Amino acid sequence: MSDPNQDPRRHLPSVDAVLQEAPVAGLSALYGRRAVRAAVRAELDELRRAAAGSTNGGALEARVARLPQRIERRLAAGVGDRLQRVINATGIFVHTNLGRSPLPAEVAAALPALADAYCDLELDLDSGRRGDRNRRVERLLVELTGAEAALVVNNNAAALVLALAGLARDREVVISRGELVEIGGSFRIPDILGAAGARLVEVGTTNRTRLADYAAAVGPDTALLLKVHPSNYRMSGFVAAVEPAELVALARERGIAVLVDEGSGLLRPHPAPQLEGHASLEELVAAGCDLACGSGDKLLGGPQAGLLVGRAEVVGRLKRHPLYRALRPDRLSLASLEAVLKRHLAGREMPLSRLWPDPQEHRRRLERLAGELAAEIVPADAYVGGGAAPDRPVAGEALALDGGERLLAALRRGSPPVVGYVRDDRVILDARTVAPADEPALVAAVKAARRALAAS
Repeated sequence: MSDPNQDPRRHLPSVDAVLQEAPVAGLSALYGRRAVRAAVRAELDELRRAAAGSTNGGALEARVARLPQRIERRLAAGVGDRLQRVINATGIFVHTNLGRSPLPAEVAAALPALADAYCDLELDLDSGRRGDRNRRVERLLVELTGAEAALVVNNNAAALVLALAGLARDREVVISRGELVEIGGSFRIPDILGAAGARLVEVGTTNRTRLADYAAAVGPDTALLLKVHPSNYRMSGFVAAVEPAELVALARERGIAVLVDEGSGLLRPHPAPQLEGHASLEELVAAGCDLACGSGDKLLGGPQAGLLVGRAEVVGRLKRHPLYRALRPDRLSLASLEAVLKRHLAGREMPLSRLWPDPQEHRRRLERLAGELAAEIVPADAYVGGGAAPDRPVAGEALALDGGERLLAALRRGSPPVVGYVRDDRVILDARTVAPADEPALVAAVKAARRALAAS
């Protein structure tokens, strides 16, 4: 007869004992004690079933030691993973999958003081009366772009929907066929027009549209001329397009409006060659556009937001539109946008400038990192990202590490996760999109990933 004391199941911990372990106890604050208790029971039941047919006590002990990690994975799978801070070493600065542009560290550090307390979002402290949540960012946008007025909503898609619904509902909008683009996430210009209640009128051909095409399409039901930045879509060769200033002249003649979706939130002309020819909001206002819109979390370097700048009468109509209340941003978005706009106004450096570092300083940085990581410095292109200048790489250098897809996967699973890319079976880590303050964490993450691969 077998000795019941030798049954490995007798040595498994109880539910209460596991719940009191420090790693597991801390999970209750994230998932609730009820959910954690259920996960502990489920994991222990699995261990009992495994122990019933096992004679390998060492393997069972190893699984018991990993219980906290297994419990956390089970909880995360049930309710979804937490957002994590990720080190972006892809060389793509405005990386949509990684949250687009990072806020300046000083701006992010100031937000908690407004997150856990009340603030004067819509209160005039002098008069004690209700104020306007848009007033602070509007003044800054007016100063930065030269517009008469400005309005902020929760993203650029919302800005375009609000503009079309407020200015062209049940009326015609004239746009070039070459600008009926689809942007990430199935954001299609024809669908947006339809959702806003406007009627689409296509002019020109896919590759060539002339001013005469717009002029021929304008009729009594035309509300506005729409021009859309093509984002990740580019045409070259036998192409022709109409500049905003030409559309403005036609619109004035016909008594209609011009709306330009600039897309990327470029406030003013940027000196980088990759952004040469990308019309800024300031330039669109100066060209006479009635309204222009762009993103706050791309080239602007702020939070997710949609910026609308233009004539006071036009912006006022949108502000009174019922959709505005549904699309307006919250206080943290407005607070961070205000701080970022003030940095632009003061001419202070933004994180985007990391793409164009001082060559000598950057080389010394790479040499230091290469020495710590036993990496090679190789030529590599970086990109602005977010639909801006997709065909204009930023030449430079990055780190190459042996390990290929296995190392890349291990880096993504690390803490913090590191995201790079594989080229020629080597992991490429581009330091231009890594904040200097994150360098120690990057080095530690690479070493930890290598140890994990060696152990496996």
